[in-house]
Amino acid sequence: MSPAGKPLPETSTPSRFSRRGFLLGGIAVVGIAGMAGARWFNLDAKLQGSDLTAPAAQAAVEAGKILLVDIRRPDEWARTGIAQSAVPIDMRRPDFINALLVQTDGRRDLPVALICARGVRSARMSAQLAAAGFTQILDVPEGMSGSGAGPGWVKRGLPLAQPD
Repeated sequence: MSPAGKPLPETSTPSRFSRRGFLLGGIAVVGIAGMAGARWFNLDAKLQGSDLTAPAAQAAVEAGKILLVDIRRPDEWARTGIAQSAVPIDMRRPDFINALLVQTDGRRDLPVALICARGVRSARMSAQLAAAGFTQILDVPEGMSGSGAGPGWVKRGLPLAQPD
């Protein structure tokens, strides 16, 4: 009885189904978090078609065969440095394509390799540049920090420079 003299509602112990639902909900949250983490770290990245490994990109840029563009943010450049001989152009710039055209002397047919942290943004930007008429866009899917495509520029010990 309550202090007001009314009967209290019956309390019940959690049923087997509600405990199972709680457990399944927890498993689902962990699974979703795992999938998001796999996507963030680009664990399923693989070299495809004209993709380059970080060492191949370094060799090509040193040979003058490609323009390597680091499309990460300035705070990322400051943390790790940029790949030696890379041109840093933040992909969030509203004039990104024009800034890239300055680097290619207005040519959309020059080989341009894009590198980001883990290959997610470079893949997305590759598609955007192809849609903008660039004909030789290459991707470095392992990026600076590594992905499923490889350990990355930094872990491979490839040369770094500080952006200007």
